[in-house]
Amino acid sequence: MLAGAGSGKTGVITRKIAWLIHQGYAAPQICAVTFTNKAAREMRQRVNRFMDKKTTQGLKISTFHSLGQRILFQESHRLGYRRGFSIMDSRDVETCLDGLAHRIDQDNDTIKLSMYQISRWKNDFIDPETALSSADNPTLQAQARLYAEYQQQLLACNAMDFDDLIMLPVQLFRAHAEVLNQWQDRIRYLLIDEYQDTNTSQYELVKALCGVRQKLTVVGDDDQSIYAWRGARPENLQRLQHDF
Repeated sequence: MLAGAGSGKTGVITRKIAWLIHQGYAAPQICAVTFTNKAAREMRQRVNRFMDKKTTQGLKISTFHSLGQRILFQESHRLGYRRGFSIMDSRDVETCLDGLAHRIDQDNDTIKLSMYQISRWKNDFIDPETALSSADNPTLQAQARLYAEYQQQLLACNAMDFDDLIMLPVQLFRAHAEVLNQWQDRIRYLLIDEYQDTNTSQYELVKALCGVRQKLTVVGDDDQSIYAWRGARPENLQRLQHDF
C-alpha cells in the first residue's frame, strides 16, 4: 500500500494483523517491523485494542535491529561468534576505528568520515572485499582496508555494531540454507511499516525471510523518506513489483 502522511498506513498494518489471526495464522508466526522502538510500542498498543493479549501472545512487533538481534542471539555461533556478543554504540565504534587507524598507520583525522563510509557500505550490503575491489580512489581504498581490519577486530572481540544486526543475518541466511528455512517457518507473514525508509540490507533481509511463500504486506510513502543519510532506498517500493 502506498499512501501519504496521515492516511492511516500504520492502521492498515494493525488491522491486517488482527485479520491474519482471525484467518487462522498463529500469533507467533506473524512479525511486524518498523523503525523505532516508540513506533513498535504504539503498534502493539493498537493491536491490543482489537484483540486481547492472550490471542496475540507470541506476536512479534519490533524494529529491524531488534529482529536482527533476535536472529543473531540464536544463530551467531554459525558466523564464528561466541555466546553473549556485545553491541557497540557509535562512541565504541569511533574508539575502535581510531585505534585501528593508528595500528595500520592511517590518518586518524578522518575517522568520522570512515565511520560513515563503513556504515554506508554495510547498509548497501557491501562486504570489505567488495568495497576494496570497487574503490576507485586512494581515500576509498584506505577506508576499505580499515573496514576489513574493523570487521576482524569485531569478531575477535565478540562484538557487533548496529549495522551488523541487519547485514549479518542476511549473510547467515545465504551461507546456511537450513537456518533460513527454520526462520521462514517461524515467520510465516511479514508486515513492514514506513517501507520507503528501508536500505539495501533491510530489503535483502525481508526478501530472505519471505522466501517462496512471499507473504508480505508493506506500507509507505516515497515522499516521506527521512533516512537517505543512512542509506534508505525509496526505490525499494518499486522493486517490490519485480521481486514479489
